[in-house]
Amino acid sequence: MKNTSIYFLIIFALLVISCSGSEGGNSGSGDRHVVDREDMVRANQFLTGKDMELIEAFVKRRNWDIKYTGTGLGYEIYENGSGAHVTRGSSVTIEYTVSLLDGRICYSSEEDGPMTFRAGRGGVEAGLEEGVLMLRRGDKARLIIPPFLAHGLIGDQNRIPPRAVIIYELEVTGVSGSN
Repeated sequence: MKNTSIYFLIIFALLVISCSGSEGGNSGSGDRHVVDREDMVRANQFLTGKDMELIEAFVKRRNWDIKYTGTGLGYEIYENGSGAHVTRGSSVTIEYTVSLLDGRICYSSEEDGPMTFRAGRGGVEAGLEEGVLMLRRGDKARLIIPPFLAHGLIGDQNRIPPRAVIIYELEVTGVSGSN
């Protein structure tokens, strides 16, 4: 909790700095905007690094065989199916559990019913979309989704807190169409 407070203070300070300027709301210099943007990039890199440290420690404690994509999505396909591959535009149905690194379950198909969405069309976490595009019907997988591929700085304003890493345990139960 203490680390989370520190992260928010860093972000808040950077936002205040980037929003302040001379009295007209314009610093009068293009350099000021560039410096503020660079500060924000450094803050994002710092927070992303901290997220990856948390994820790597979590994975190590569980002895999972997680691979990472270029975006930072962690995934493990632990049971292979034999059905159709998910492609962009496919209607995908999954059975799932979404939890936090502390083990708290946020959502599950057991409680909320299966989730159906069109792959590659938005409407779900970017990390979930990226992950299901690697799967086929019948696959069981876990996705470890860092905040920047999930619900970001504000969470989902319901059960997922701000800046949360989320874990999807899922099974692809349906794949159809591709339009």
